[in-house]
Amino acid sequence: MVLPATSTNNVKVYTVSGSNLSRKIPEWLARRKRRELQKDIEWTTRIELIQDFGFPEASMRIKTTKDGEFCMATGVYKPQIRVYEFAHMSMKFDRHTDNENINFLLLGDDWTKSVHLPERQFGRDLAYHSPSCDVLVGGASSEVYRVNVDQGRFLNPFQTQSSSGINVVRVNPAHQLFGFGTQDGSVEFWDPRARNRIGVLEPTIANVIQPIDGTRSGVEISALEFRDDGLGAAVGTSSGHVLLYDLRQTRPWQIKDQQYGLPIKTLKWLEPILSADSKIIKLWSVESGKPFTSIEPPNDINDVCVVPNSGLMFVANEGMEIQSYFVPQLGPAPRWAHFLENLTEEMEETPQKTVYDDYKFVVRKELDALGLSHLVGTPVLKPYMHGFFVDLRLYERAKAIANPFAYEEYRLRRVQEKLAEARSSRIRATTKLPKVNRALAQRSKQRKRAKAKAASASAVLEDSRFTDMFANPDFEVDEDEEEFKQLHSRLPKKARKSQAAAVADDSSDDDKAVEIRQGAMSHSIDDENSDDDLHGTKKVEHQRPASNGAYRKDHGERAAQDEATDSPATIDPGSPQGWRLRVQEAPGEAESSRGNDQRVFWQLGRPQCVVSEWQ
Repeated sequence: MVLPATSTNNVKVYTVSGSNLSRKIPEWLARRKRRELQKDIEWTTRIELIQDFGFPEASMRIKTTKDGEFCMATGVYKPQIRVYEFAHMSMKFDRHTDNENINFLLLGDDWTKSVHLPERQFGRDLAYHSPSCDVLVGGASSEVYRVNVDQGRFLNPFQTQSSSGINVVRVNPAHQLFGFGTQDGSVEFWDPRARNRIGVLEPTIANVIQPIDGTRSGVEISALEFRDDGLGAAVGTSSGHVLLYDLRQTRPWQIKDQQYGLPIKTLKWLEPILSADSKIIKLWSVESGKPFTSIEPPNDINDVCVVPNSGLMFVANEGMEIQSYFVPQLGPAPRWAHFLENLTEEMEETPQKTVYDDYKFVVRKELDALGLSHLVGTPVLKPYMHGFFVDLRLYERAKAIANPFAYEEYRLRRVQEKLAEARSSRIRATTKLPKVNRALAQRSKQRKRAKAKAASASAVLEDSRFTDMFANPDFEVDEDEEEFKQLHSRLPKKARKSQAAAVADDSSDDDKAVEIRQGAMSHSIDDENSDDDLHGTKKVEHQRPASNGAYRKDHGERAAQDEATDSPATIDPGSPQGWRLRVQEAPGEAESSRGNDQRVFWQLGRPQCVVSEWQ
């Protein structure tokens, strides 16, 4: 097992715990598979600086006691408080709470007395003034509340100039000066003896925090920390800047940018100074501002705690484990973990440089393409297996000469890939088609859809709920109505063709029926006239017009005359031999005779047919 180490500006930072340093297994599973884990090298060689040093979901705040024997941390989920004892390197106890913890304070030298600020209240930060036993609480108002823990009652609050709220509350350890960082972007200093405001500091940064028309640019004060000498003050803003002030001056002597644009969460005067946002921890020089080193945990940072008089620091983060880092140049290992100095030297991860890191392996075909085949046998090409090792710088130069437009082709290819990714991200209908014969599969799917539509239509015809729709004439659709034509102004081509064919068939059938009736009428009238001549009866002459229109017109006029006289035209049987009727079905066909027991005639122009029987 090795310890991951990073080196920035020749300052080594060792990851002692956390950051997925070792595989984590639940305690109940470890007990169940104890024998199997004894053979697991990674599990047996794991490193745990403090046992159970973490929370089920995330850790919020962490602080060490003044005596350096204990550590208290808060986290979720469920909200709980855990106390760790350094002498035993394990958890002493844990206690669950109703709400998440925003911040807490250790009032004594050990963990027995603490003040916690829950999340569901309006408070944002708190500080403790030990000479008066007052707890100062800043929140979402212009007042700083005072709670005397000795008397157990609230005192008159401090009224500040802020209209939005108080984000940070700090007490100077040297002369007990109060510092309140407001949401308006200013820092107010109060004297605890007079309980009055003695000064206001308004940080300004070029192009970041500038008073415009009497208003500020909306940057808040997110962190504040006093130096132990009582003269220095570090101010952190929500824009990711840290400003170092001398309380005797109004202008900062040092401005540092975290380069992430995130609010500063933690400030520590360690000589160098420590500043942390949610992404990175930076240590830099107080005088010059030059970077000392930096630590970038894998999870978002919530709080940073440095063990006093040592180079060990704990980082509360959004991960399950509380991460631990050891910086030997920042300070020695703490007394309860003195083995860290030897452990880090023995188990340090030393990256080994490969012999052929600066060489490129090529085969004979690539040498010919690059024009380097004439170098075979020279010290420039080192033969290895089925190819050669060539210096990477020479390979890149030869590649650029052989194909000078390689970069342009690569750029165009990348642009095409980006455009393809953008098109693929659009929302579209997904059709699962095979890679082979996609057109055939598409046509088969269309046939299946057509069959499904026909099946659904036939199901509607057979459904008992729609019986009246196809049987009751009250539900008949009148396609000649204007509303129907407006709604169905555009019919499909197949529907129009089928309707036209149906109309043509109907008209042809009507014409054939009219011709058959006209032929039968003419033959029957001729037979009647001939029979009248034989038997001496009254002869009724019928002359067929030359055309169908004249025929209809002639018989229409006769029908009108009959209606006017109210005497329908009849034929007297006359002869006892009865009637003979000849019907000509079509031109060229033989005549057929019917019996004498019946006579039939048509009275055209009237909606009735008279049939009389002869006895």
